[in-house]
Amino acid sequence: MGGPPGPAPAAEAPAPQPEAHTVEPSSVSAKRGREDSRADRLSFCTKVCYGIGGVPNQVASSATAFYLQLFLLDVAQIPAAQVSLVLVGGKVSGAAADPVAGFFINRSRRTGSGRLMPWVLGCVPFIALAYFFLWFLPPFSSLRGLWYTAFYCLFQALATFLQVPYTALTMLLTPSARERDSATAYRMTMEMAGTLMGATVHGLIVSGAHRPHRCEEATFPRLEAVSADAIRLYSIAAAVVAVTYPVCSTLLCLGVKERPDPSDPDSGQGLSFLAGLGLTARHPPYLKLVVSFLFISAAVQVEQSYLVLFCTHASRLHDHVQGLVLTILVSAVLSTPLWECILQRFGKRTSAFGICVMVPFAILLAAVPTAPVAYVVAFVSGVSTAVSLLLPWSMLPDLVDDFQRQHQLGPGLETIFYSSYVFFTKLAGAGALGISTLSLEFAGYKAGGCQQVEEVVVTLKVLIGAVPTCMILTGLCILMVGPKVPSQDTSCQLSLQRRTSYSLA
Repeated sequence: MGGPPGPAPAAEAPAPQPEAHTVEPSSVSAKRGREDSRADRLSFCTKVCYGIGGVPNQVASSATAFYLQLFLLDVAQIPAAQVSLVLVGGKVSGAAADPVAGFFINRSRRTGSGRLMPWVLGCVPFIALAYFFLWFLPPFSSLRGLWYTAFYCLFQALATFLQVPYTALTMLLTPSARERDSATAYRMTMEMAGTLMGATVHGLIVSGAHRPHRCEEATFPRLEAVSADAIRLYSIAAAVVAVTYPVCSTLLCLGVKERPDPSDPDSGQGLSFLAGLGLTARHPPYLKLVVSFLFISAAVQVEQSYLVLFCTHASRLHDHVQGLVLTILVSAVLSTPLWECILQRFGKRTSAFGICVMVPFAILLAAVPTAPVAYVVAFVSGVSTAVSLLLPWSMLPDLVDDFQRQHQLGPGLETIFYSSYVFFTKLAGAGALGISTLSLEFAGYKAGGCQQVEEVVVTLKVLIGAVPTCMILTGLCILMVGPKVPSQDTSCQLSLQRRTSYSLA
């Protein structure tokens, strides 16, 4: 009688185990999921330090966008044809450096400070020197065009090697799509503040070099007529901007910790750059995003580059140049957080319509170049510029996640996507600025001249009004038709899959 009861417990003992086995992983997974969710959140300090890291490039880019052409034409007194070569050469150099930077960064191994951070820190001293010499007036006059071409190309290439890993760092801050969007908003806000600081500081320092009575002192200005005070002021402004590179990069390194993707192996080797570039080039949503913002970013660059020249030579707004530049940048900085809320509430594709707000006002400025109209146009342009800069960088992480979800490839995708996007946008900007500057040469622009002929005035009006309008409308039409760009929901799903697979593993 003692034998039969023995097997019964043995048969019943395993029965509860499957139930316990099914319940326990679920609870553990939920617990780990909550822990991962908390770990995915970025602190306020981390977001601010990450945003500060992008300030130097925007400070320098703002100063060059608004004042480099004026410096080359009226201070260095280089012919407009050579200025066109300087601008095109620099932009093409920066564009060519993008795939090169992506290739080497993609093949780099992870170090103690991460895989991307060493590239950012390594470029800092060299880019600061290149930027300073870009605004330095050499003692010789015959080869000044070559001097500025060389240093502008060097500056653009080094800025690319800094910007590509910095922007790609967004993907390695956290797997949470919402937190990445938040970090991008912080970055764009800080970069807008850097743009404001660059135009303000540089403009205030060099304002004494472009006093209205300068033309009265020399009816026929020659190269020797350039004052030593103007040269000194531009050198001081260049030194002030150059100092921001080591300061902000140090804060970035101290406040941000690069966290690799759970699928990222320690070796740092994943999909090869060339193979990844071929795959991304056949990804329809990415192609649509790139092509549309080729036109939109080129339009913004053209409007920024010719605003100062337009106010100086095509209207009586010379005394309002600094105020107009500040109005554009202040409105852009203040509207960036608002646009981030709109992106989250109404979607990124719908928010793109905010870019076209500047179209009628740009035409209005060319037609009625008065001070009240100019300030209204400047304010609206700043609001539109903010969304045109925020939108692509907010869409790119979602594209990377969508591409990864479809192809299930290894690490390195972020550098491929970011570097190729910047490559094409810089190439478009180079073409737009080069052609538009050559148009000034054909119109008869005189370097250092106090008054320009009527053909130059008309050309500047076209460049400030019609050209950006056509580019913006073309870019928006491309963005709104065809395959839909992946939304944040898709990105969130992939991030959840990554955290789940990692925790279960």
